[in-house]
Amino acid sequence: MKDYSSLNDLELIGEARKGNEGAFAALITRYEQQVAKTVLGMLGNTQEADDIGQETFVRFYQSLHNFRGDSGLGTYLTRIAINLSLNELKRRKRSMSLFFSANILEEKEFDQPDPEDVEDSRDTKEIVKKALQSLEPKFRSVVVLRLLDQYSTKEAAEILDLPIGTVLSRLVRAQTKLKSILDKLIQ
Repeated sequence: MKDYSSLNDLELIGEARKGNEGAFAALITRYEQQVAKTVLGMLGNTQEADDIGQETFVRFYQSLHNFRGDSGLGTYLTRIAINLSLNELKRRKRSMSLFFSANILEEKEFDQPDPEDVEDSRDTKEIVKKALQSLEPKFRSVVVLRLLDQYSTKEAAEILDLPIGTVLSRLVRAQTKLKSILDKLIQ
């Protein structure tokens, strides 16, 4: 088995385009943790998150010949992961609307977690995850990219295809909402 660790992303992509499965597997190994972190931040630890993580690489493989290298591969994969996660959240909302009236959904869709649910798990990480999952997707995506994945504001704006000012305002609003949620949960 060939060692691909010395090849950079563009070299691996070139090899993968020629049908070299080992090169593509090396790209997956190189970026699977980053993609998983993004998807888990968006969807939580669910079966759908695993599926979206895998689908990210399937989509990348299908578009391998279209990748121009304008952005880094990590940024490109993160954009695919965010878009697929947002689609999953929309799908969840649609399936929930089959069971609940619009009024109930308006009130409950991204409701704050019940402090009773958090009572069992005082682990700070779990509390923060629950609070993050309660944010609307447009705010959650900014928090995941900026604070968890450590992308710059400019990079987050490119990934989300938003103006930098919108990313900044959503980040401020998201942090305010998170603080409010966490204050209630930690009391």
